[in-house]
Amino acid sequence: MTKVVRVTPEETYKKVESGKALLACAYDDDEKFRLMQLQGAVSFSELESKLESLPKNQEIIFYCA
Repeated sequence: MTKVVRVTPEETYKKVESGKALLACAYDDDEKFRLMQLQGAVSFSELESKLESLPKNQEIIFYCA
């Protein structure tokens, strides 16, 4: 299993904006996602639908509020 690393909001913003990471909401409830959506983030259900097409080394940053 890969080690979980905490990143700052600034690091996250840079990684997401540059395309190096995908930002995903950790809530599997679409209503919670709509209420707590961050710019550039995908919902948990959207992430699940994309998993097969993502590169194996794709960095994914999860957030919850």
